[in-house]
Amino acid sequence: MDPTDDFRAPPPSKSQRKRDAHAAQQLGQRLAQMRPEDLAGLPLDETLLEALAEARRITSRGALARQHQYIGKLMRGADVAAIEAALAGREAARRARARLR
Repeated sequence: MDPTDDFRAPPPSKSQRKRDAHAAQQLGQRLAQMRPEDLAGLPLDETLLEALAEARRITSRGALARQHQYIGKLMRGADVAAIEAALAGREAARRARARLR
C-alpha cells in the first residue's frame, strides 16, 4: 500500500462537476459571440473553433441550444483556466488602453 493513498483529495462531488460543466458551457457561449479574429490568439483546438463558427451560422433557436450543449461538451475537455486567463489578459489590456485615452 502506498502511503500517499491516504492523503489523496477526494474526487469532486457531482454538484461540483455540474457547476464546472455549466461554467465551461457559459464560457463557450461567450466565445461563440466573439468575432473569429478575437478567437485567433486563444488556446482553442480546431474542433472547438469549428463548433464556435457553426454556432455563429445557426439561426434556429433549438439548433443553437444543441450547439451550445456541444460546445460545452468540448469545453469540458479544453483547458478552461488557460482560456479564461487569456481572456482576462485581453480585458486588462483593453482597459489599460481605454484609460490612456
